[in-house]
Amino acid sequence: MSEERRKTIARLERIAAELRRDVVQMIGIGKAGHLGGSCSLAEIVAALYFHVMRFDPRDIRNPDRDRFILSKGHAVLIQYAALVELGVIPREEIPRTKTLGGMLQGHPDMENTPGIEAVTGSLGQGLSIGVGMALALRLDRRPGRVYVILGDGELSEGQVWEAAMAAPAYGLDSLTAILDRNGIQATGPTAEVLSIPDVEGKWRSFGWDVRSVDGHDVNGILDALGESAAVKGKPSLIVANTVKGRGVSFAENTAAFHNAALTQEQYELALSEIESRLGE
Repeated sequence: MSEERRKTIARLERIAAELRRDVVQMIGIGKAGHLGGSCSLAEIVAALYFHVMRFDPRDIRNPDRDRFILSKGHAVLIQYAALVELGVIPREEIPRTKTLGGMLQGHPDMENTPGIEAVTGSLGQGLSIGVGMALALRLDRRPGRVYVILGDGELSEGQVWEAAMAAPAYGLDSLTAILDRNGIQATGPTAEVLSIPDVEGKWRSFGWDVRSVDGHDVNGILDALGESAAVKGKPSLIVANTVKGRGVSFAENTAAFHNAALTQEQYELALSEIESRLGE
């Protein structure tokens, strides 16, 4: 591995920790927030926004930009964190999250929040939106790619599979879907709520190029994103194996922190754990 690559990985790992810190601060004390599914995405979001995507924070409506669709919209705190760190959203909005008059609500809002590409509060719709965007970019002869992040619990929604059939039919090689496979949804393990075995095989049978990666390994994430961008004639799926609540010890692999309020003690512990990693 080159020294430049090592520096890139170290930079993105630090950004991921900063994003987790922002997420915890957005949730605050005594206010429910989606900690688990936001923290599982930190490395993926850091890699996309701060290295891979064509996205200029000074020109967020550039028609040639890459599009980021968070289909699992309840995890939008991690996207807000990226937009804060990029300077698109004022840092002063962090403590105003989920308050009347605040810019940052519990699900993505295109009208009030800069940098949001789609309203995805209802699960299952994001991939369809991504298919439409990829088709529009092709018609307009624009170079932008479309990245759609799905939750593994979200795969229970039938509309996901309709979009999964449509994308290969149109040969949408500018579309990359990323499955956040953290294994836990709102009420428990996804395998117990509704088991969907052989996810990779199912998507391949639909005509997708599929690869799996450790969703917290920045080097592997960058490789997977690069390989997906090079695929021609079909869309790509990256199955990211992640830990729900990653980076906050008491929340890891715990359904209770899918959407929960933090006590003063939990809030301080979460920040101290994240800060300790930033100090390394």
